[in-house]
Amino acid sequence: MKQRFFMFLLFMIVISSGISFAEEETKDRTDITELDEVVVTAGRIKEKKKEIIANVTIIDKEEIQTSAAKDLGELLSENGVGYSKKYPGTSNVIGIRGFRTDIFGDEIQGHVLITVNGRRAGTGNAAKIMTKNIERVEIIRGPASVQYGSAAMGGVVNVITKRGTEDTEIFVEVLSGSHGYDEASAGFSGKVKNFDFSTSFTRSAMNDYVTGDGDQYLNTGYDKKQDVNLNAGFEFFPKNRIGLMYSNFDTDHVGLPEYLSQQDLDDFKESGLDSFEIDYEGATSNDRFAWNMKYFQTSDEETNFDPADSDPSGYDDGIPTSSEADQKGGQVQGSMHLQNTTITAGSDWTHYDIEGDYAPQKSEYDNLAFFIFGKHKLFSQRLVLSGGLRYDDFTVEIIKPAGSTESLDNLSPKFGAAYLISDSLKVRANYGEAFSVPSAKQLAYDYMPGSIRYVGNPELKPEKSQTYELGIDYSKGSLNSSLTYFYTNFKDKIETIPGPGVDEMTWDNLGKATLEGIEGTFSYDVGSRLNWKYEVKPYVSIVYMLRYRDEETKEDLKETSDINASYGISISDYDGFSAKLNFAFTGEMTVTDYESGYPYRNVTKESFIVSDLTVKKRLIKVDRLGGLSLKGEIRNLFDENYSYAKGYPMPGRSLFLGLRYDY
Repeated sequence: MKQRFFMFLLFMIVISSGISFAEEETKDRTDITELDEVVVTAGRIKEKKKEIIANVTIIDKEEIQTSAAKDLGELLSENGVGYSKKYPGTSNVIGIRGFRTDIFGDEIQGHVLITVNGRRAGTGNAAKIMTKNIERVEIIRGPASVQYGSAAMGGVVNVITKRGTEDTEIFVEVLSGSHGYDEASAGFSGKVKNFDFSTSFTRSAMNDYVTGDGDQYLNTGYDKKQDVNLNAGFEFFPKNRIGLMYSNFDTDHVGLPEYLSQQDLDDFKESGLDSFEIDYEGATSNDRFAWNMKYFQTSDEETNFDPADSDPSGYDDGIPTSSEADQKGGQVQGSMHLQNTTITAGSDWTHYDIEGDYAPQKSEYDNLAFFIFGKHKLFSQRLVLSGGLRYDDFTVEIIKPAGSTESLDNLSPKFGAAYLISDSLKVRANYGEAFSVPSAKQLAYDYMPGSIRYVGNPELKPEKSQTYELGIDYSKGSLNSSLTYFYTNFKDKIETIPGPGVDEMTWDNLGKATLEGIEGTFSYDVGSRLNWKYEVKPYVSIVYMLRYRDEETKEDLKETSDINASYGISISDYDGFSAKLNFAFTGEMTVTDYESGYPYRNVTKESFIVSDLTVKKRLIKVDRLGGLSLKGEIRNLFDENYSYAKGYPMPGRSLFLGLRYDY
């Protein structure tokens, strides 16, 4: 499969590159460069992509609308951003550069951070963030603790919600398909004088699905997934806006099957994610000074129900279990823009209340951070020097069962440079450190759930990473490409060890790992180059891990795929017709085989390719009345039998058909 995969990539690159360099200046659009695109995630302010030293990937509104993905996790998997571990229902862990969000969705325990409009999303579960009201997704690959604090080791995924503009938009969409899938969505956005608004509503349901091998996978359906999103604001003075954002994700009776080989027929869960945000952003009339203040609250909830004795493992006890992570926080920052220098400084505060039925039943985190970073341009603004420093102070407390209160701090630096060889070609290099704070259990636990006593270690340090990165970006007209090499030293990894007492366990900073790889993206609009009236764009995005080794065991890290890639072709006539054929490749990896029972052993999980085809065609367009479009999707086009998590196969070939009205 690997040989076929690389032959296909090589074919696309050779053909597209041949056309590109054979016809260098056949159209005015070649003067437009993707490097001029404005990005907000890398520096927490608006800045051009050409001035950024990090490797940044952008998934824009058009890509989101033509995608078959229904949530953020599926969107990232489709775009080959990195590792994905998806289960039936509403659970999807995402990974970047060998790191990942937490398996249970607890964002503070992860090593990849999800943010919404620049603030912490409150969850590491990408399946809880839907796509209908998303304007774009910006992804920083690599360390970003200077900007965002704990958990931003492998990268940051920043979801930017849509804002209303003076062009009023209304949509209503229905979609039905395989496995009894039904979805209805509606939304509208606009701007009236100084008031802007954008909102969407989505609700879906699905029956149990059939795998690529034709097996009925029972208890994989759900009664409801519902998402509401609102983003509104008022510009009370030029360049000064007060905004309000609210979102709610809610589910009902989502199936929780065991492995396909051990299906549990009645376990289910209900989960939700609520968030509220109010912010004020402003700037002087000449944009020399800009500022932002933000307050936010989130609540991430899960309840698992285990109602009857139908579990083949015999563990059903009929007692539901729940967990809840409540977050509140604030951000204050200001920026000064001089002719060749920009300085941004500010403070972040975050408080977490985490409760659950498993010990520790209640814990709290307080995090206060101060940061400063900036950039300076030299040599006619061709050379950009960038650097920053962040200080984080944490207080962690175990409340139930009674534990202790511990404190720790961390200093995160980052610096680098980018040089514009031409308006289309940029080289960049940077060094960054990132960290992940220890959990309350690891720091302050003192509990004996059975015969073993677990005692926290107040001397624990944050897990840390040091990353070196070199990259080159080329963007001119029809051609966009990027190549990045990274090397990461992951140290002070927290591991469980025997404690000082008899029958006692504790934690210590013992582990370390090396991660090394290459990231590349390539897209080429053949239609633009040949002066066609429509777009024909082949594309490739690939992450190839050269090394992902545990330096203690000298073995490959588990659940880290050697290759993740997205490749395919998109077509558009710019007048109501679009189509996209996408292939998402996940390479082989080492995983622990829990399905076969104790003693557990490590096995190799084979690589797989998931292919999706989407086609959209406008049927009717009437001035002042809007247009009606037909959309078709075929997910898993070639009926691959695959799984992101061993033992939990995903749906086989699935067909969907929908209608959408746009005004």
